[in-house]
Amino acid sequence: MPLLSTVSASLADVLALLLPVECAGCDAEDQVLCGECRGALAPRPMSRLLDDEIWAYSALAFEGVPARVIRRLKEDGRTGLARPLGRALRAAVLAAGAAGDAVVVPVPSSRAALRRRGFAVAPLLVRRAGFRPVALLAPARVTADQRGLDRDARARNVAGSLRVRPRPAELVRDRPIVIVDDVLTTGATLLEAARTLRSAGLVVVAAATVAATPRRSSATHR
Repeated sequence: MPLLSTVSASLADVLALLLPVECAGCDAEDQVLCGECRGALAPRPMSRLLDDEIWAYSALAFEGVPARVIRRLKEDGRTGLARPLGRALRAAVLAAGAAGDAVVVPVPSSRAALRRRGFAVAPLLVRRAGFRPVALLAPARVTADQRGLDRDARARNVAGSLRVRPRPAELVRDRPIVIVDDVLTTGATLLEAARTLRSAGLVVVAAATVAATPRRSSATHR
């Protein structure tokens, strides 16, 4: 083995001892993401019409490996996972029509989530997908945690929770917008984002997410 390779391997071994890592998808040791789990993140775009208002495109089903990897990003702060997730998201964003002069608008994190994590999930994923996130939306009020809420409760929880930033909005007034979030569950957040942007006279054409919850999705594979 060449000297450089030997040194690199030795350093990797030392780092594995000092900074143990496990695969985000299956907990295999000494790998951030093993080959099999990386393969499970290969995009399989699907679409779903939300309340006859907006089409949402998702790259993966929120189950198994994709669900575990997304949770590791969001709950454990493993931001390196945003890159493989971003590659999956890119397929969904392109399926949603983000080509040419389309504007990619991430759903903003709540102030509480931003304080807890130290980073905003959706903008990070958009950047790792190879797009420039445009911060047209901002939180307008505090909301409860969406976990555990049913469809109607989620819709009530997010109603009026977003506002449009006027200055950047003026710069993209006539351009098509694709809204991006990490996971589609009931669609309440994406619908609220679309309604907020449209109420300001902006043109929302679709939404895109990394994953969609299968049990709540009537998605059609494309």
